[in-house]
Amino acid sequence: PNTLSISKELDQYGAEYNAFTSKDYTGYYVKINAEHRDTAMDIVSDMLYNSKLDEKEINRERNVILEEIHMYRDNPMMHIEDMLEEEIFGDTPLGWSIAGYEKTMAKITRKDIVNFYNKHYIPKNTVVVFSGDLKKMDIKKTGEKYFGKSKAGKPATKYPPFISGLKSKVKVDCKETGQFQLAIGLPGLKYDDKDMPALGLLTNILGGTMSSRLFIQVRERRGLAYFVRAILSPYQDTGAFVIRAGLNKGKLELAIKTIFAELEKVKKSGVNALELKRAKENIKGGIILEMEDSSFVASWLGKQELLTDKTKTLEEKIKQMERVKLADIKKVANKLFKKEKASIAIIGPLKDDASIKKLLK
Repeated sequence: PNTLSISKELDQYGAEYNAFTSKDYTGYYVKINAEHRDTAMDIVSDMLYNSKLDEKEINRERNVILEEIHMYRDNPMMHIEDMLEEEIFGDTPLGWSIAGYEKTMAKITRKDIVNFYNKHYIPKNTVVVFSGDLKKMDIKKTGEKYFGKSKAGKPATKYPPFISGLKSKVKVDCKETGQFQLAIGLPGLKYDDKDMPALGLLTNILGGTMSSRLFIQVRERRGLAYFVRAILSPYQDTGAFVIRAGLNKGKLELAIKTIFAELEKVKKSGVNALELKRAKENIKGGIILEMEDSSFVASWLGKQELLTDKTKTLEEKIKQMERVKLADIKKVANKLFKKEKASIAIIGPLKDDASIKKLLK
């Protein structure tokens, strides 16, 4: 088979299918009418175990990825993420661009890919998730039928733990743009850290909604940005807390000062009971709605199984979040919001970053 025959097979059933790569795992999925689930499992299994890795196809895909690299670099809203993580995580796999770089992409050979496949694509590194209409389906039997073909007993891949050496940094990609893209990164937490529920709630309060503190102070009251948001980027043994904004070109320094002022307020005074209550309800409501999508359920369970020590149910996650108290929010803010460990990435017409570096002192 080739890519076209696989696409035609799935397209005739209206399926959604793709593959994706993050910094710490790769996924392959098909979402299909339950009547044809065996077709989906057969195709995914075939791709995982029997891909030809044809030299001509590899070279063709190499050119596709090079264009993807160019696309991300030409789009400030996309490229700013890579810039920031390069500053936060340095010359480690977490700091490298997922798509790679022109020089590395040009050098990758078929042998490199086969060696990577044989090392990492093994049963103990793999989680298979079924989600949706599973009536009359023997999960274990079906899983063994389609995904139990490899009996290799290799241990799961182990990586050395990430050792943080975070200190304040500023990186600028000076180019003519209509606005500044700003990303501020601070220390975060790993997926299953005990303080993650508190940090998730704090992220929501600071920049998760249109009524969040940063949205009100940066956009609504001062008109400095079209968008501003706070984001969590957790990984298996570390993480980052990130604030992103698209800013008026003449208001960059004021926006950065305003953002850090809000972080200092939380460190000093915490948040109030109403803010915490609303954040809990907002996150709870959002997750419950997302759980109506079988793709989200699969991702929710698969990521936990693969990257954490325990897979928790929705109910367990909500109870864990509801136990968070005001003191927990203030504690995690003081633990992580340290200006001397902040990284800043900027895309826009900024020729001299000295004034920005001063803001971190």
